[in-house]
Amino acid sequence: MSFQKFPPGPRLCGVRRSVALGVLMYFPGVARCQSPRAANPERPTFATHAYVVAPGYVELEQGVRVQGAGDLSDATAWDYNLKIGLARRVQLAFFGTAFMRTAAGVGPGDLGTTLKLSTGVSTRTTVALAASVTFPTGDASAGRGAGGTQGAVLAVASVDTPWRIHLDLNLGPVALGRGGSPLRWFHSLSAAIGAGRYGFTGEAYGYSAGAGEAAQWGALGAVTVRLAQWAVVDAGGSVGLWRDTPDLAFVGLTTNIGRVFR
Repeated sequence: MSFQKFPPGPRLCGVRRSVALGVLMYFPGVARCQSPRAANPERPTFATHAYVVAPGYVELEQGVRVQGAGDLSDATAWDYNLKIGLARRVQLAFFGTAFMRTAAGVGPGDLGTTLKLSTGVSTRTTVALAASVTFPTGDASAGRGAGGTQGAVLAVASVDTPWRIHLDLNLGPVALGRGGSPLRWFHSLSAAIGAGRYGFTGEAYGYSAGAGEAAQWGALGAVTVRLAQWAVVDAGGSVGLWRDTPDLAFVGLTTNIGRVFR
């Protein structure tokens, strides 16, 4: 899912939507060799991978999460990430929190868009630059948004190791436009292994203190199942390892809708 990369305070509100909140259920070698109809989710991690949807194809990621500091009762949300392949190495995504429940009520969260530019540098390594902007469509006073427009720029590397382990590394500034000093940085390392239709991914992620927010650190684990070539489900959770970093539990579905334009 990738969750949103610019959390409003300790709530980590969002999708990973792309740099938006990634990693995925990813099997070594899949992105380079797979059919354009095969789902290649950025869910369920905070990090994103460096690959893009095939030109003309559309893929929808969506999921439900519960979260909280100490328990999982602070918020419930439905996040989505609609990815469109614009060209061979270019992807445009529209992401957001369509629904969110907090103690202050129910409503939509922030919405945003991500442009990802990708290129292969070897048979095992692909790199990308993902630039995102989110808009304050959620009610910040109710804990459903950041309270202002903000951006993020992530450098991404995806590597298939010789040991059948896939790695995704993300690093970049987030919460751009919120003011404050120093800049806030997002950093993540995720690893995934696969066995047939099944996969497991683990991730260590964090946000540095900056832009008026405290540092946050966490660890995520998830399982994935490929139901069909075009559909992958995921389920898992994340544990906050530093101060008010919230815990999460989630379940999601990624669907490759197919080719919609040429």
